[in-house]
Amino acid sequence: MNKKRCIICGRPLNDGIIIDNRGICKSCEERLINVKHDTDFYKYYKTCIKRFIVPLIIREEEWNCQNYHF
Repeated sequence: MNKKRCIICGRPLNDGIIIDNRGICKSCEERLINVKHDTDFYKYYKTCIKRFIVPLIIREEEWNCQNYHF
């Protein structure tokens, strides 16, 4: 069985945030909460979230919209 990994640091995911079956470990979650928005770390975290989580949410929303009827 494949162990889930953090989308930011790649370490095994034992705790933290799970969004649409993708995860951010507790360590990265805490760093993300405390990081200043004008740093390279913030830009890196934002890029990881955009790459791994946003497409899944958009795809799910498109699927839900296809099933919507007036």
